[in-house]
Amino acid sequence: MQTNLVQQFANTSEGQEAEEILRACVHCGFCTATCPTYQELNDERDGPRGRIYLMKMFLEGGEVTEKTREHLDRCLTCRSCETTCPSGVQYGRLVDISRGLLEEELPRKPKEKWLRWALTRVLPNRRLFGLLLRAGQAFRPMLPEKLRTKVPPRRQASPWPASSHNRVVLGLAGCVQPSAAPNTNAATARVLDKLGITLVEAPQAGCCGAVNYHLSEHERGLEQMRRNIDAWWPAIEAGAEAIVMTASGCGAMVQDYGHLLREDPVYANKARRVSELCTDLGAFMLKEDLEPLKASAQAGKVAFHCPCTLQHAMKQNGVVEQVLTRAGIDLAATKDKHLCCGSAGTYSITQPEMSQKLLSNKLEALTIDDPVRIVTANIGCQLHLESRSDVPVQHWIELLDR
Repeated sequence: MQTNLVQQFANTSEGQEAEEILRACVHCGFCTATCPTYQELNDERDGPRGRIYLMKMFLEGGEVTEKTREHLDRCLTCRSCETTCPSGVQYGRLVDISRGLLEEELPRKPKEKWLRWALTRVLPNRRLFGLLLRAGQAFRPMLPEKLRTKVPPRRQASPWPASSHNRVVLGLAGCVQPSAAPNTNAATARVLDKLGITLVEAPQAGCCGAVNYHLSEHERGLEQMRRNIDAWWPAIEAGAEAIVMTASGCGAMVQDYGHLLREDPVYANKARRVSELCTDLGAFMLKEDLEPLKASAQAGKVAFHCPCTLQHAMKQNGVVEQVLTRAGIDLAATKDKHLCCGSAGTYSITQPEMSQKLLSNKLEALTIDDPVRIVTANIGCQLHLESRSDVPVQHWIELLDR
């Protein structure tokens, strides 16, 4: 694709990166076949190829309107198009860059601006989110149905193992997961303990930075990344062998720390090392002897939903399924595995109508084989699926902790 970026973008590192990505696109349109929003709307502007043209037009100085932003906002950033693209177009980076620049050029309406501000201040704040969630759980029966379905039931964490081992890996508590699904990391610690591995959380580590960064507050997101690097660094220097992610949404972000902080003179080398150590829990466990876990497998078919961040961003499609099969779990048949469930970080809040359509499609696809439960690998997907599922939903590691 030929490009001619205006001077204000062409002279920046982000503009140069965007131009390189644009030039890789050959307009083939293969991406439209796997784009969830294009499948629903059949509008070229709501598919990756059309959105690439809209972003190109903006970066070349063309007129952009609220309609332009509407089509970009409707993108889930699921990155299914990247998996399909024969030219290796890094669409996810392009849309992050373009949205951030567009936010500066075209101010949002007050209502939209307030919603996005609230999301970036509440969700990444573990304590504040926890307080609000507990209040919602306490008054859940009195809430309107639409809001009630979004409030998960209160859950308890299983005890962390008291033993320790020579092999140590780092984990990330994150921001939403400790309150909404506190047993996920606890179950992970117990399972890894059976394999002779100690899971350690750094108390100072918090939100991975994804919420702010993907909502165009790039600098705030980068600050959260730097804070996590500082929190992890002593354990890394002490020999922690990996940073094991139990939420693939966070994993997709952490694996990009090295790229996003590549120009930071203080953090570039540390960020690169953090990204090298970052691995999804499934990929980490696939290398281990899973024989000690087989006795804990339960009867009944289980449907696995592979989050977009796991299969398209982290490129780990099929890995968790291998772990579960080796551990004796009977996997149910599903369909349309490449399509998003509609959670997509804050998408279920900012684009509720499309999100609910995609959720209906995904629940139908996950239950064609009558599973006794649905498991997934990302807290956002877990809560979104649970909000309307008749089948219990949980993180897959909890199956192996039984």
